[in-house]
Amino acid sequence: MSSQELKSVVIAGGGTAGWMAAAALARVLGPRLSITLVESAEIGIVGVGEATIPAIAQFNKLLKIDENDFLRQTQGTFKLGIEFVNWWEKGHSYMHAFGPMGRDLAYIPFHHYWLKESGLGEQAGSLWDYSFNWLAAKQARFSRIDRIADTPLAGLTWAFHFDASLYAAYLSRFAQGMGVRKVEGIIAEVLLEPARGDVRALRLKDGREIAGELFIDCTGFRGLLIEQALHTGFEDWSHWLPCDRALAVPSANTSPLLPYTRSTALDAGWQWRIPLQHRTGNGHVYCSAQMTDERAREQLLANLDAPALAEPRLIRFTTGRRKLQWNRNVVSLGLASGFVEPLESTAIHIVQVSIQRLILLFPHLGDYEERRREFNRATIAEYEFIRDFIILHYHANNRVGDPFWDACRNMSIPDTLRHRIELFRENAGIHCSPDDLFQLTSWLQVLWGQGVRPRASHPFVEAVAPQDRAGYLRDLRRLFAQAAQTLPGHAEFIARNCLSDSRGTA
Repeated sequence: MSSQELKSVVIAGGGTAGWMAAAALARVLGPRLSITLVESAEIGIVGVGEATIPAIAQFNKLLKIDENDFLRQTQGTFKLGIEFVNWWEKGHSYMHAFGPMGRDLAYIPFHHYWLKESGLGEQAGSLWDYSFNWLAAKQARFSRIDRIADTPLAGLTWAFHFDASLYAAYLSRFAQGMGVRKVEGIIAEVLLEPARGDVRALRLKDGREIAGELFIDCTGFRGLLIEQALHTGFEDWSHWLPCDRALAVPSANTSPLLPYTRSTALDAGWQWRIPLQHRTGNGHVYCSAQMTDERAREQLLANLDAPALAEPRLIRFTTGRRKLQWNRNVVSLGLASGFVEPLESTAIHIVQVSIQRLILLFPHLGDYEERRREFNRATIAEYEFIRDFIILHYHANNRVGDPFWDACRNMSIPDTLRHRIELFRENAGIHCSPDDLFQLTSWLQVLWGQGVRPRASHPFVEAVAPQDRAGYLRDLRRLFAQAAQTLPGHAEFIARNCLSDSRGTA
């Protein structure tokens, strides 16, 4: 790349990742940068990422997107958390709810006070009695409130469910309205500069060449630029996360319209349920070494809450990441960068933060060696934090006698994850890096929900008198429960604010 100001970016591939990148770069860098996106209608979108986490609000703010319009255009609903059914053991369920849990006192996290009281009897209630999100989710209620009235307690924290193909189309219209040039065509060849080995241009099937200075690879699992042209290499994590296939199918919507994702553990994997306005998204993620495709299809269809609207679609994948996400003058996003199964709805988030990181490190003058190094360091760390969080769900289980789950429980795990588990077992300690996507309340809920139990709580909680601790917890439970009862129904809120004009269409 030259030392002159960089003026052209070419995005290879559309879909969610490609159009997110195009929209964000167009919004931030505007007319000073020529942005071209190449996509073909003949190449389908994988589209399993229909659920998000709360950080997507930052991306919407960056684009200055109206939330109600976005939800109307994408058949979207609100998401307050993810329910996990049969993960620790059959018949057991818990939720990874967004937002805070209880309220900390001084320097000691809330859960230590709850642990101390719960060890004295049943009066402390369930851990989730202190989650406003959980209370609202289980009652199918929702409203945009930042704070519970007349208290210092935070309101709801939400993300979204939406139709991935409609979201890509929505961002496509947005980006093209901001000046992004769309080129329809199939990429036949990636042309490299003989001297430096950087990508010079994309040659399309019809012979056209699309030249650029910086390229963003959004070509999915194929990784046409980052892997097939630059041979970056791939770090395979299937020894920790053995699921390698998914079947996806839409079904009719059901009532009530739930404001949370559901993940149900099955014989050799798990099934997702994502409620949209016009349909329900479903899928079965499984290990092909333990289950045939036909058996996986049978389990998926047998566990639907409503009739299927299409034939299940098979997706093959390998969990892991590219050894570099930015190699030479190519930045990879989405499935071209890596894949961690959608158990905690992280796919779109990884795209989002990678785009934000690229904007902060953008090589305006063509100089990118140290920026590329920092981009790769931060992105790799994020992938590995998420990897450990996903492994935890599989490893900490009590499904004794189920071959797949026995193998997951007995497998070796990364030292970084083992340290977290043992720290929690020792005295309920949870310490997260600022770069870790999932912070204390996320790790707390999954550790506890998956049956990991600490031997003690922090001794400093005893500085608060027992009657004061009990009273504090009792007041919190009452305030959260009362506030949840005042919320409107989730479907009612959508009907009033963001109901799609085309509800009922596929």
